[in-house]
Amino acid sequence: MRRTAALYAAAAALVGGCATTDAPNVSTAGMPGQLEPIHAAAFTRDLAVFWVSSNGCTSKADVKPFITRLRDSAVITLRRVDEDRCAEPRADGVQVQWTFEELGLEPGAQVTVNNPYMMPQIVKSNDNL
Repeated sequence: MRRTAALYAAAAALVGGCATTDAPNVSTAGMPGQLEPIHAAAFTRDLAVFWVSSNGCTSKADVKPFITRLRDSAVITLRRVDEDRCAEPRADGVQVQWTFEELGLEPGAQVTVNNPYMMPQIVKSNDNL
């Protein structure tokens, strides 16, 4: 649990003024794969970092970013294009990242994320009931 909190704190520290979580409604029609819920996302001036679910074998090649350009910003949609069939789930997911250059974005571009966030599950003990 402490590791998860540290992960989200680190992600929050990386988020620059160029990223927001209020993504406009962007259609995912025609995009291959499945919309990937994310554990966290962080952006620097020229780097996009995401934490996605993994059963132990997820790599960057399994998740593909799609960029939708708007007037003054871009929306990133992550799609899982290859299923992770391993049997060792990672509670915090795994990190995948792309430079803005890889995404076809200018350094410092304003970006939003079009994926739902997967919040950590809180386990309650019977002692607290």
